[in-house]
Amino acid sequence: MSNAMSEAAAQRLRPAARTSATSFAFALEVSIVALLLAASSAPTPLYPLYQDQWGLTPLTITVVFSAYALALLVALLTVGGLSDHLGRRPVLMGALALEVVAMVLLASADGAGALVAARVLQGAATGAATSAAGAALLDLDDPRRPGRSALANSIAPVAGMATGVLASTLLILFAPAPTTTVYVVLAVLFAAQAIAVARTPETAHPHPGALRSLRPRLAVPPAARRTLLAAGAGIAAVWALGGFYSSLGPALVRLVDPGAPDAFAGTVFLTVSATAALTVRVLRGTAPSVAVSGGALLVAPSAALSLLGLYGAGPAAVQAGAALAGVAFGAVSQGALRMLLAALDDGDRATTLAAYYVLCYLAMSLPAVAAGAGTQQVGLRTVSAVYAASTALLAVVAAVALAVFGRKASRSPAHRNDRADGIDPNYPSHYNY
Repeated sequence: MSNAMSEAAAQRLRPAARTSATSFAFALEVSIVALLLAASSAPTPLYPLYQDQWGLTPLTITVVFSAYALALLVALLTVGGLSDHLGRRPVLMGALALEVVAMVLLASADGAGALVAARVLQGAATGAATSAAGAALLDLDDPRRPGRSALANSIAPVAGMATGVLASTLLILFAPAPTTTVYVVLAVLFAAQAIAVARTPETAHPHPGALRSLRPRLAVPPAARRTLLAAGAGIAAVWALGGFYSSLGPALVRLVDPGAPDAFAGTVFLTVSATAALTVRVLRGTAPSVAVSGGALLVAPSAALSLLGLYGAGPAAVQAGAALAGVAFGAVSQGALRMLLAALDDGDRATTLAAYYVLCYLAMSLPAVAAGAGTQQVGLRTVSAVYAASTALLAVVAAVALAVFGRKASRSPAHRNDRADGIDPNYPSHYNY
């Protein structure tokens, strides 16, 4: 009798234990995505310190930034689907170990070459880890809470970026050797996460084809091609803005307010990432086409505010422009992804995402490098004005394209999202800086 009662009690406890383990695993994957993106944005407030210590030019800073973005893009295109074949745990543990090495290299960097090498390594590790962690979040989705994984995949990256800038700024203010301390802290946290991953159950079902999966594939099926053409200019505009604020934002703050402490130079990108995170959360139930169109229309006033700040209105106008840029980024990015992926077959998702992120990361990195080069020729003020006008023009083109093609696309089954809340619970999201 006693044994029977004990077995019955054990059976009642098992579902609770499984629920607890799943909740821990879900929280761990969210924390990994957030920390990866925090590490990606942590150097932004440090760029002025690097410039002062080593005499780096704006072009060098944008090369350091773009090295990370392009390495991340290559990783997404090659090892992005590797965890489907090897499992989430081994890919995550390997990528987190690589992140630790990258943090150690950043902490010990003594010049631009070391920074570029470390950022390339970090970009590769982040691309592999965010893909595996994002997929694990989808594996752990709870049918009783539909859309939870998609929301976490959307908010964790931009919230992580904001946290990274804030933490780095505080360390500049209060910690010794900030260009070392921030990376040491991150290395310890990544190591702890790798150990925790080893203690979680595998959520994927590994299968053959790992080597074949490393071959990059770029293809956009007809169901998504029209949407990508219509929204492409808006996507390029907001990601180019993000790249500008992340790489040259501190220099812009210095130009507008030369007396501002170095610790506050990176806060302009904090404004962008924080408002982007809030926008993703607020607009999660908004129709995707409305989010993209509305976000695109905000790029022009964002650019105008930045120009006002450059030509007399001061840092408040620059911060206001950055806030609008964050709203535009959050609205366009998550809306465009939902429009692209809502009605695609599972087999088309990977290739469509690859094409989408090629556009995103090229738009984020190449214009930033061009701006850095232009700064040496004509100065940051002129480059900023040209950059603002170019992104505003792209956004206007996107708004017109969406207005022209939106009605027909909304009637097409390939572009219709049948969920009442407007969220496709199966799409991953990578806002990686």
